[in-house]
Amino acid sequence: MPYIRFTGFETSLLQKIAVTLVDRFAAIVNIPHEIIKIEKTAIEPILNSPQSVEIQMFQRDQQTHDAIALMIHTLLQEHGCPSAHIYYNLLSPALYYKGGVPLNQIPKKSSAVHS
Repeated sequence: MPYIRFTGFETSLLQKIAVTLVDRFAAIVNIPHEIIKIEKTAIEPILNSPQSVEIQMFQRDQQTHDAIALMIHTLLQEHGCPSAHIYYNLLSPALYYKGGVPLNQIPKKSSAVHS
């Protein structure tokens, strides 16, 4: 979590930008690199289907969402894709399940260090 899903992009481009994307995303959102997932969706465009980036994540403040979108737009633009649509699918911890249990009902792990 989060998931960044690309539609209509060449796999080679996504492989080229993946590390940079994860580094920048993690810095903006202040989350570990390991939890960021990048996927390419397989679709068959029929009519008027632009390149797009779907970001599935829990809601943050508007400035964070804006910074992520601008970062992705800039990165894609630098690699010859200036017109990709970027949108969010915001998730709710009450409707995100791990092991059949809503995430908001799973006890948080303590980050305290014991000596």
